[in-house]
Amino acid sequence: MSPTATPATVAPAPEPPVAAAGAPAGRDPFFDNAKYLAIVLVALGHAWQPLTYTSHAASALYYTVYAFHMPAFILISGYFSRSFDLSPAKVKRLITGVVVPYVVFEIAYTYFQHWAEDAPPENISLTNPWYLNWFLAALFIWRLTTPIWKVIRWPIPISFAIALLAAVSPDVGSDFDLQRVLQFLPFFVIGLHLKRSHFDLVRRRWVRIAAVPVFAAAIAVAYWQPPQLNTEWFFHNDSAQGLHEPVWTAPVVLLALFACAAVLIVCFLAWVPRRTMWFTALGGGTLYGFLLHGFLIKLSRWWEWYDAADWIRKPVGEVVVTLLAIAMMTVLCTAPVRRVFRCVMEPRMDWAFRKQ
Repeated sequence: MSPTATPATVAPAPEPPVAAAGAPAGRDPFFDNAKYLAIVLVALGHAWQPLTYTSHAASALYYTVYAFHMPAFILISGYFSRSFDLSPAKVKRLITGVVVPYVVFEIAYTYFQHWAEDAPPENISLTNPWYLNWFLAALFIWRLTTPIWKVIRWPIPISFAIALLAAVSPDVGSDFDLQRVLQFLPFFVIGLHLKRSHFDLVRRRWVRIAAVPVFAAAIAVAYWQPPQLNTEWFFHNDSAQGLHEPVWTAPVVLLALFACAAVLIVCFLAWVPRRTMWFTALGGGTLYGFLLHGFLIKLSRWWEWYDAADWIRKPVGEVVVTLLAIAMMTVLCTAPVRRVFRCVMEPRMDWAFRKQ
């Protein structure tokens, strides 16, 4: 399993279904555009990962994407969690939109792995998220703690302190991927405290212009990264001790990664279209694309397509893989796919709840 089954990373909590074309009334096309483009980056990261073994260029793009795409997704998730409280309606939404998909896909992925590897099925463990399910576990925990972050003083500094403590604590445990939950926490908390006006700041022309050389510099740094750099830091799924690094490196590396992610998120959002685009409606289906594309990605790993043909490891092959990943994620976010899987991704389940 790729250590980036994050992520990498990845979708915001499900929202009401959207129409097949255009942004529906009451929705901001900017955020739907941002979610769609971010989920495409998730697919690209997973598709590029096998190519990093033989391509320096693919490796540079891969680590550049992993420096910010999950933080961006988590920040947007936090922004849309601002209204969450423990009211019956919100708790019901949390159960049907996060808990139920988590349980369904935890079972589905376990038996899918059994089928693909032709091996005895592993025991299903709801406390040990498999592959992409870590994000749903994280979102559940973050959402439940939202009322706390809305009432305490200094929520953002406290969330950073928790993330840094997790990075130097080898005994955090693996249940619900708590290392990732805690190390990514600051981005969710920051999202909770953002306003729409903050996103408008990145619309300034100079920010859009500056984003181009910043991304170019990030790719260049990733391309010429020093060999002694432990790239496992990018995935936030282990402590410094678990990575066999000195404890003092954890706060230094994490703060550097947080700063890098913040700059790249701003650059990414600066280029997200504000108007309705052909892909705007797909932003409402990112959870579908996120969870469903894992089956196709895992199949590609087990079939070892990157070893099947030499041309895949050449520039033309890398372009083909990139286009296929974009097409795959686009299809999985469409309305027909959402209609088929809505029964497990956004079930109504009125029978399971008391009438209010």
